[in-house]
This record gives sequence, structure tokens and C-alpha cells, in this order.
Amino acid sequence: MKLRSALVLLLAAVLAGCGSPPVPSVTEQAGAPATRAPAATPRATARPTPRPATPAPAADAVTGLAPAGRTESARVLAVVDGDTIEVDRGRGPERVRYIGVDTPETVHPSRPVEWMGKEASAMNRSLVEGRQVLLERDISETDRYGRLLRYVWVEGTGGELVFVNLALVSLGLAQVVTYPPDVRWVDIYLAAQADARERGIGLWGTPPGGEAAAAGGGGATAGGSGCDPAYPDVCIPPSPPDLDCADVPYRRFRVLPPDPHRFDGGGDGVGCES
Repeated sequence: MKLRSALVLLLAAVLAGCGSPPVPSVTEQAGAPATRAPAATPRATARPTPRPATPAPAADAVTGLAPAGRTESARVLAVVDGDTIEVDRGRGPERVRYIGVDTPETVHPSRPVEWMGKEASAMNRSLVEGRQVLLERDISETDRYGRLLRYVWVEGTGGELVFVNLALVSLGLAQVVTYPPDVRWVDIYLAAQADARERGIGLWGTPPGGEAAAAGGGGATAGGSGCDPAYPDVCIPPSPPDLDCADVPYRRFRVLPPDPHRFDGGGDGVGCES
């Protein structure tokens, strides 16, 4: 109940009201990060029909930025989970995987719903479901499953752009995962993750059972001496005992030599990929 109350207070602080202006319809635009950019500055001239009355974050942590790469407009058809959506760019339904973040599983065919997974999915739904969004590409077009890899932006209540990927990290509902070369926003992600961890919110709070959530913050030092430096973006205890992927809550995290738990079975620097 303490965690739930804290999340309610946090979301009340960062979510703005309903009925704001619609999302700009932008095709192939480019921008650059801007610190606390004025919310009233338009990014496009074309504007679609008004958005549904759903809340969007308006905190400085997730606004005041702008896409730094090429973007295109898309309509969100469905929210699959906390980090995956289905969109229409005018070519029919396509799945989009958010770049650089990972939320707890809710729809995995062989794993149970993970702690905070429902909350992450609900937040993602409140941000983008049925909305017009901007999809920003980094380097890669798709992942190995054929999903588009994108940063997702949506218009907030004051006309400012809200960085959806970053919003989930800032609220403690997503964990930072890096897959070079798609690392454009990783430094900002890690700063937001460190702040969420410091505040003890979401995944960084206390899960059912009373144990403190073990997760990364940009390096083993953030988690103290109990985190093995071979897994710098998450907090996994050193061996012994030897751990398997089934023993840890993380997926697709960075692995450095010597990989004492042998999480990187494929030798590609990514642990527990399935």
C-alpha cells in the first residue's frame, strides 16, 4: 500500500489534465535536444483531429526536449505492453518497440506477469493509446523480430512534446537497456533512472515479499558492493551462487567479461535475450 500511495502521489504530480491540443502531424522532420524549450513553440503546421481526453506527463523530466533525428507521424492502434505498441504509418498495422527501455513482462507466452508490468502497460496506454505520435528513428530500422525501433513522442497538454520512452523511465516503470548503435538518448535515460532509483519509485521501490527491488542505475556502484560489475546496467549479485536467467527479473541487459553467471549465451554482449 505504501508503494501504491507513493505512485499515486507521483503520478498526480507529473500528469497534466485532459483536453489539450492535438499532436502535430510531422513527416521526416529533424530537431535537436533543447533544454526546457518553450512549450508554445509549434513543431508543425498540420494538425489532426483532437486527441482523446487522456492525461500526459508535463514534468520537466520528460518535456523540454525535442526529437534529434528524422521523425514521422503515426496513429497508435493498440498498446501491446509497457514498451511495445501497434501503429499505422499509412501502411497498415506495424509493431513498434521503444528504443532503450524495457518494462516488466505482461504478455510473454512462457513467463508470468512480472511485478509493475501492469502499471507500466497502463501508463503507456494512458500516454499514447488512440493518439497521433511522432516516431523518431535512431540507426536501426527494426529489431530481429521485425518490429520498428523508435523513440516515441506525443503532444502534452500545453503543446509541448512528451518523450514517452523517457516518461516510463522517470516514473520507475521501465529500466534502461542499451543496444548499440541505437544509443542517442542513453545519457538522459540513465540520469532519469538514477533519479527514480533515488526516490524509490516503481521498480526501485519495495516489491511484494518485502525485498528491495534490485535494478541498475548506470553501473555497479549505484547498487553498492552487492552488484557484479559484469552487468553494469542492472544489479545482479556476484557468483556464487551461480544464477540462471530464470533467477533474475531482467532481460536483454548489457554483459561484460568475464560474465560469471554465463548469461550471455550468444556471445553478443547481451544477457538473457529470451
